[in-house]
Amino acid sequence: MSYNILAINPGHNGSAALVSDGVLQYYIEEERLSRMKYDGNPFRGMLEAITNMPINELIIAGTGQEEHKLPWTGENSYTALVRKFNPNVKVTHIGNEHHLGHAAAAFYNSGFEEAVAIVVDGAGSLHKRKPDPENQPEWEVQGYEAESVLVCKYPAQFETVYKNYGHNEQNRTNLNGMVFDNAVTITKAYEAVSQYLGFGFIEAGKTMGLAPYGKEDKNIPPLFFGGRGSKDVFIPSYPAGALIDQARIPSLQQTDDPKAWHTDQTKLPEISKNLAFAIQRDTQEQILHLILQAVEVTGIKNVVLAGGYGLNCVANYHYQKALKGKDINLYVDPVAHDGGTAIGAAKMFHYLHTESTDIMPQTTLYYGTPINLDYISEVISSEDDLEVTDVEYSDVAQLIADRNIVSMFQGRSEAGPRALGNRSILYDPTDPDGKDTVNLVKGREWFRPFAGSVMLDDANDWFDLAGLEETPYMMYAVDVMFDKKDKIPAVTHVDGTCRIQTVTEEQNKHYYNLISAFKDIKEVPLLFNTSFNLAGDPLVETIEDALDTLRRSKLEYLYLPELGKLVKCETYIEPVVEPDANEPDDAPEESSEMDEEATS
Repeated sequence: MSYNILAINPGHNGSAALVSDGVLQYYIEEERLSRMKYDGNPFRGMLEAITNMPINELIIAGTGQEEHKLPWTGENSYTALVRKFNPNVKVTHIGNEHHLGHAAAAFYNSGFEEAVAIVVDGAGSLHKRKPDPENQPEWEVQGYEAESVLVCKYPAQFETVYKNYGHNEQNRTNLNGMVFDNAVTITKAYEAVSQYLGFGFIEAGKTMGLAPYGKEDKNIPPLFFGGRGSKDVFIPSYPAGALIDQARIPSLQQTDDPKAWHTDQTKLPEISKNLAFAIQRDTQEQILHLILQAVEVTGIKNVVLAGGYGLNCVANYHYQKALKGKDINLYVDPVAHDGGTAIGAAKMFHYLHTESTDIMPQTTLYYGTPINLDYISEVISSEDDLEVTDVEYSDVAQLIADRNIVSMFQGRSEAGPRALGNRSILYDPTDPDGKDTVNLVKGREWFRPFAGSVMLDDANDWFDLAGLEETPYMMYAVDVMFDKKDKIPAVTHVDGTCRIQTVTEEQNKHYYNLISAFKDIKEVPLLFNTSFNLAGDPLVETIEDALDTLRRSKLEYLYLPELGKLVKCETYIEPVVEPDANEPDDAPEESSEMDEEATS
């Protein structure tokens, strides 16, 4: 009989992961089901899992803030829910080891026999230590995990060799590789700049998109000192974000609302885009230094990267280019944000229990709720405002080539923040106005770039992969070949890069065939790809979500490749704008995410 482990991340990017005998069977982020961005407490995701498979063990991950008690039983709500379906379920709490969950996910997904894990995020678990318990028992230091380096080996050996902590009131203390300080850490510095730019702490991916518009600026003081954010620039606010000390730096003092230029590029101050450039450049250099130090100290040349900053596809390509020729192998976890800790926790406990050394690398990210094609056929045939026609790949490719925006819905949804052809909006990458056209339809800021999905066989002719054999999960913003930039302007960012997904027929048959049909028409082996959602919404999960998105936007077409159907929707409901309605100001900001909605 199979041993089934359900692991959850209750915090932001709340998620549920179901592993059966070491194999990931199901993964969902709560926001996809609740339709609230960054939603936590993944009860709906848990219900999807426990109503379809018996659960032997529940692992509660997170950051250590998950403890609460229900009346009568004294259980927490997560345990109670699973126990009602599985009376003998075993429950384990590992919320106080947040970075361990990140490291485990990246390691087990990588396929490496051993690796050194680099975890970089905003604020993980709060740890407390007594430096001298015998002589000074009252002396205690504390901090939130920020950067960690762990040596990872099978079956479940994780040794911490370095850890950097941040706390608002903690004086600098070094305890044998564990550093506590009140200066901001790498991701917190990025969050402070994101807040300054009007995006909020957690929308750091927008800062990444703005950075290439900037340049070196002598009016911006040094942002880092000794591996930490400068105390002359940043004010910590753990475990939430951080702030820029505008009172101390006249050149950074703001007089106008920074959100004014989000919709009008003529109002963008030079200092704002230059600050975005500086924080992107400086943070990626800080992490590259950390990677090289970790390899030098451990002697291990397989590096896995996780934590919210791991979604920074610009930085990931910077590392890849810098490590090329150094005999260092880099793997970036595609679900690097906090949701991925559920995957790491479930897999780690499988290996702890079995002591297996079997290596089972990640080969797909399509782990969402299975769809029912008969039900979808019934839905689209019963709606009066939908026109449904039979189509071939070539018909849809021609529609895109004629510069129509086409959404695509098929199979199980993608794990993580990247749209990989199952919940995607597609467009013609050759359109010089493509970026502006789709940004307007999705309601996104003018400066934000889009991704491209390219047939793997053609990838090296169009992009410099810097030694990568493939990039199926869209984790790198790579250089577009010089002679190809003018051919795909809609997906070429201002710095000449494009975040790409390489696609094979084995990985996604329908998507590959559609790209191939587009290539036959335009002699371009890629499609413009962005997530199937509107700005501020989670990716669509169900057919109802998909149709709702069409009705609330100027999107007209929905392609259902498994059915060979094209749905045209002519209904348009004018949206009622309620800014930040789903993001309360008092929500905890544990770590920023370079998510798809911010960057593609």
